[in-house]
Amino acid sequence: MTRFGHAMEKIDERIPGVELPLMSVSQTRGVIRRSELTDAPQRAESLDNYKVCRANDIVFNKMSIRSGAMGVAAEDGLVTYHYEVMRPREGTDPHFIAYLMKSSWFTKELIKRERGIGAGDQANVRTTEVPFSVLKTIDAYIPDRAEQRAIADYLDRETDRIDTLIEEQKLLIEMLRERREAVIDAAFLGAQNQQPLKRVVQNVTVGIVVQPSRWYVERGVPALRGLNINRGSISTRDLVYISAEGDHEHAKSRLKEGDVVVVRTGQAGAAAKVPEALDGANAIDILIIRPGVETDADFLVWFLNSPMAASRIAEGSVGALQGHFNVGALRELSFPAIPLDAQCRISVGLDTKVAAIDALILETERFIDLSRERRGALITAAVTGQIDVREAA
Repeated sequence: MTRFGHAMEKIDERIPGVELPLMSVSQTRGVIRRSELTDAPQRAESLDNYKVCRANDIVFNKMSIRSGAMGVAAEDGLVTYHYEVMRPREGTDPHFIAYLMKSSWFTKELIKRERGIGAGDQANVRTTEVPFSVLKTIDAYIPDRAEQRAIADYLDRETDRIDTLIEEQKLLIEMLRERREAVIDAAFLGAQNQQPLKRVVQNVTVGIVVQPSRWYVERGVPALRGLNINRGSISTRDLVYISAEGDHEHAKSRLKEGDVVVVRTGQAGAAAKVPEALDGANAIDILIIRPGVETDADFLVWFLNSPMAASRIAEGSVGALQGHFNVGALRELSFPAIPLDAQCRISVGLDTKVAAIDALILETERFIDLSRERRGALITAAVTGQIDVREAA
């Protein structure tokens, strides 16, 4: 085992007036020019106090090293004080060290040494600063230069294969999502006759808008907000509660099972059906549709969440930064004039078709997660000597 500080040295070189590109560290792309990540201007008027990194130096972000924010510089550049610059000593391959630092073994060693609030807590991965003074105390398996290079070459090949596979799966997910939208839209394209939504539903209203927080209590009547509504589903996480008095004062926004709730601000138009568990709950700053006898609630939800309706809702929303959808616009929203039995058939058909696509998306996402786990395990096994890369080549 070799002390990490014997393989790497900290570099704090500053050259006022030097003309070098400003560099950033990406978790996925390593050390690259800042201009490749953003076209925003640099924050500092002068770069005189920026650190110089040289080609083959390792640069890492002290605040997010555990997230993999590190890499080998391909060219000379300048980095901010948030970054640490390390230079490999004689006999050390920087690419091997970068893989070592990305391994789960190295992360565990960092966690052992962390101090302060959030130490060892994955949820606070960005709150604990890890400088070189911590890294240099780690005793690591660092073989001779030739084996380091062989391990780095092996990992370059194998991780490239895995990364290519992951990118292919991401493209598949994009195609499946496009297919999902096309299936939903196709269900409504045949509806030639349109009518304002207000003509086929019992009522359209809005939840508590004026100072809803004055009615908040720790326990009381649950109240849905926009953040509880996703397209096609309702989350009960982060529910707020209002007093019985507040519920009584706002009886018009009291929800019934089968009502359709619609987001007003942000993800404007996102809709979901109220389940039995939330019958009697109230609503805060969201739109509420009571379908009545001429409209199937599930059909209405599918329609409101369709790309076709989303386009119409965007046109009817106001607000420069976040679309704000109001009661009047929802009441006038064009809605397919389709008999109730046909609405039910369409919604059942969409349930089946979209569920099949969603299952494929979920399966592909799981495959990506497993591939990433495989990638991480492979890196750890290689840099800790568990794999003989000569046999694996």
